[in-house]
Amino acid sequence: MLKQVKWGILGYARIAKTSVIPGILKSDNAALYAIASSDADKRKECSELYPETIVYESYEALLDDADVAAVYIPLPNSMHKEWATRAMSKGKHVLCEKPIALNSEECSEMLEAAERYGVILMEAFMYRYTDRIRRVQEVLASGELGQVRYVQSTFRFLLNRPNTIKVQPELGGGSLYDVGCYPVNFVGMVTGQMPQSCVVQTVMDNGVDVLFSAVLRYPDGTVASINSGFNAFGQLNSEIVGTLGRIDIPDTFLGKAGSFTVTTESGVRYIEVEESDRYALEVTDFSAAVLEGRRPLCSLEETQRNMQVLDMLLAAMRGDEA
Repeated sequence: MLKQVKWGILGYARIAKTSVIPGILKSDNAALYAIASSDADKRKECSELYPETIVYESYEALLDDADVAAVYIPLPNSMHKEWATRAMSKGKHVLCEKPIALNSEECSEMLEAAERYGVILMEAFMYRYTDRIRRVQEVLASGELGQVRYVQSTFRFLLNRPNTIKVQPELGGGSLYDVGCYPVNFVGMVTGQMPQSCVVQTVMDNGVDVLFSAVLRYPDGTVASINSGFNAFGQLNSEIVGTLGRIDIPDTFLGKAGSFTVTTESGVRYIEVEESDRYALEVTDFSAAVLEGRRPLCSLEETQRNMQVLDMLLAAMRGDEA
């Protein structure tokens, strides 16, 4: 019989309900074992939708369940460090929503906890599991673009849900934390470096950035532009420009089928990509890492760098606000 990792969900958040729980249910090596919520209505819904799943009234009760092997944390950003650390102290492996923490200091403490308790910790950048990103990485590895000189990545959408945690500064709201972290991760994947400087422009509303743009410069001369926002029509695309060619990637962070283009002196060619169930693939890989005692796809070294870049951008943003 195939071994399965028993998963617990801390908080019945929108992303858990619509994406990660379905991913767990589709994964052969994962089982939806327990859900915890302090909201009675959400607990009732969970009991009705998943009758074979244990529903707890508190996060602590779920973490005290010895049968829970892995925990998924979709809580507000400001709660990631506390509950990831509590889960790891109970011997649970942790898949934590992005951004993994509010700053690199919190991130470092979480990484230290993972090492101390001997558990796996991963930041949930599900887009890294898509056929689209795999094919982009193949083009980069081939050297067809030459030396990368410029990267652009954008993730914005029009936020029309009032009172969401995305616009509450005390919970770690703002477009950079919510969706800007995807372009930050993408640019880091392409460059493999820490930027040496940045320039930031923002539009603020009630203490959070609803539009964020930054230009980053890297030690080797590469320049990157990242953009995110809540206040305008959706835009989701990236571009990588090298000395010998360019890749244009629509729908960079999505799992749907489509194509992207590679342009060189030889002309333009289209690379077709297959539909990818990002969340099921993420859960399957993480569960396999638990069962096999190996690292999952997204490394903690990259996670630490992501948070250091966010620190740099946030510091520049606060200076921009002043």
